[in-house]
Amino acid sequence: MTWMNELFGTEKPIIAMLHLDALPGDPAFRKEDTMDRVVAHAREDLRALQDGGVDGILFSNEFSLPYRRQMQMITPAAMAYVIGELKEEIRLPFGVDCISDGLATIELAAAVEADFIRGTFCGCYVGDGGFYNNDYAKLLRRKAALGLDDLKMFYFLNPESDMSLDTRPLPDVAESLVYAVRPDALCISANAAGADVNEVVMARVKAAVGDSAAVVCNTGCRPDTIKAKLSHSDAAVVGTTFKKDGKFENHVEQARVEAFMAVVREFRAERKRTAAEPAANRNAELQKGVAK
Repeated sequence: MTWMNELFGTEKPIIAMLHLDALPGDPAFRKEDTMDRVVAHAREDLRALQDGGVDGILFSNEFSLPYRRQMQMITPAAMAYVIGELKEEIRLPFGVDCISDGLATIELAAAVEADFIRGTFCGCYVGDGGFYNNDYAKLLRRKAALGLDDLKMFYFLNPESDMSLDTRPLPDVAESLVYAVRPDALCISANAAGADVNEVVMARVKAAVGDSAAVVCNTGCRPDTIKAKLSHSDAAVVGTTFKKDGKFENHVEQARVEAFMAVVREFRAERKRTAAEPAANRNAELQKGVAK
């Protein structure tokens, strides 16, 4: 059993994004907005996701657009407040992602006792917001200083909406990361939230890293694609699909979560049946031999 199976209690876990509303200090947080409202919306989404049957929760400041490379203190403080208000209601393993700020993510995880984190901890990117240079040596030393030995790290292997300045093929980047930092998981994304990840690329990355790191499909998971995505990955992060009408800006709709997870359960059952068939065939052959 892998660490991922142990943490989430199942193979091929589905980690659901819980996108917090805009927070104080964000351009989209208006004068009439309140933290009570942010908490109320997060509580509704948490209930819909957990009751809908997902395996883990990932809190992120998705609506803090445009994202800062070095957050002001108000953002992780607000995230910690929301998670603290919901802590007794969280029934699943949970993680945090202070988008584009790996240091804030690690420190928030320490404050709220998260099980895992996801973020852009490595690589050099360029995009609308400028140049991003991630220092994983600094981040790992901070993680060690905080005593977060059991905290699992999900590294973005490629950025969602920016361009990597590393021109090596992703399998080569993955192998290099495994050597340098021993990542717990590698998240593979398309070029935008909700866009399809190339399954061939995922398969090649998995072949390159083997059991050294879990490979996670980070975007493009829908009821009609999830079986194929999970066939080439160890887990999936799902966000937009769970929202009303499948629109990024909406809140979670439990019926959509339930329908998606029904497909996932069907996929897992199919895998178990397929795995059991060779053993059943061997037993049948042995019985024939005994009869002779």
